[in-house]
Amino acid sequence: MLQDIISKHKPFFPSSAHTELRAQLSRSKSVTVIAGNLTTNTRNETSGVSSRVYKNGVYGFSSAAACDDEAVKNVLKAACDNAAFMDAHVRKNKAMFNALPYGKYDDKIEISDVPQKNYIEFSKELDNYIHTKYPGLSSRIVAIREDSMEKLLCTSDGFDAHFTAPRSYVYVIMSASTDSGVTVELFAPVGGCGTFDMNFTDPALLYPTVDDIYEKLMRKREGVYADAGLKTVILGGDLSGMLAHEAVGHTVEADLVLGGSVAGHNLNKRVASELVSLTDFAHTAFGVSAPLPVYVDDEGTPAKDAVLIDKGILTGYMNSRETALHFGMEPTGNARAFSFSDEPLIRMRNTAVLPGKDKLEDIISSVDDGYYLINTNNGQADTTGEFMFGITMGYEIKNGKLGRAILDTTISGVAFEMLKTVDMVSDSMNWSSAGFCGKKQPMPVGMGGPELRCKVMIGGK
Repeated sequence: MLQDIISKHKPFFPSSAHTELRAQLSRSKSVTVIAGNLTTNTRNETSGVSSRVYKNGVYGFSSAAACDDEAVKNVLKAACDNAAFMDAHVRKNKAMFNALPYGKYDDKIEISDVPQKNYIEFSKELDNYIHTKYPGLSSRIVAIREDSMEKLLCTSDGFDAHFTAPRSYVYVIMSASTDSGVTVELFAPVGGCGTFDMNFTDPALLYPTVDDIYEKLMRKREGVYADAGLKTVILGGDLSGMLAHEAVGHTVEADLVLGGSVAGHNLNKRVASELVSLTDFAHTAFGVSAPLPVYVDDEGTPAKDAVLIDKGILTGYMNSRETALHFGMEPTGNARAFSFSDEPLIRMRNTAVLPGKDKLEDIISSVDDGYYLINTNNGQADTTGEFMFGITMGYEIKNGKLGRAILDTTISGVAFEMLKTVDMVSDSMNWSSAGFCGKKQPMPVGMGGPELRCKVMIGGK
């Protein structure tokens, strides 16, 4: 666990600038078993300190891969010198951030050093269950991933903090061959916030997940290609979460708004059906902890929910302290850095479409000819809101009833147009948090949503 080597340097912060001083310890562990063979077995740890100084509209930043007094002194001096150099040459002459009240936040979790053999034994036991019960598979993979970020933060105003953000997952991937020789694949992640020993105690508890993946894989093995074109579809929670993050969330990050995203000229305008509301949750959602809670960001801003779409109207952006000042908005605690050597960027936390009032069975029965799309393996979008997502599991809907599974396909559209076609929203909520957002630097994020009935372009064979 990090020792506090930075708070004693706070008296040396420059009085005419905003200063952040951060120490960080990041850890990751990885084990992969493919068809019973151990193919990945790694442990990584990085630590260091960094400082960022804001002066008259410009930043100076410095970092060092060491956690001692000399490193702290050096990065603080270098950041101040860099800010002064930039200010002398750029001369933006912008105002200082609005002051935040001082506070402290302490939520450090002791990261247990689970022996690497525990991950290996867990993976092999789960792999053996798959191999024994389902010997006809073309391939099988069991992977375990754990990562954590521990941060110590001191700021010239705002919150000082010491917190740890661990998460751990088990990924199960299975594939099978169709009668025509085509290989179909499905995977599922299990886990969430917390260390491996907090989330996983017995491989047998994951057997029902394995059985569910296999059952869906066998249905997909007999699947058909979707008919291409504009179709009425039901997006499952994984898809509505991907939509919330990729196709909407990035367009309303304030730095990308300043860069020309479509959200820049849509503030306070209708961008979706009145049934659609979307929020980037800080740490609590619907009365319980969000998948990856954030209480204080890396600028020392207490994290608050950022309401982005309210009943179809685009109402706000996700902000850093700098962009909040620019837009006349409140900073929401969205500035986050992945590594000690990274500067904080505006990042999402737990971005989700809010649930509605419809029952899933009623939504399915309302569709005469369409598709229920459940799982995705990837998604991409640009700042125009145009998106394309891969679909790895879905079903036909014929006359209000689920039909055959479909083979892998894609959906595409423009978010702020497609969302206007949403006419039913389920009362359920599905979260996912197993991946990384890749905006300039990786970052763990959560995303989620209910089922949405809408119209979207679907790919065929």
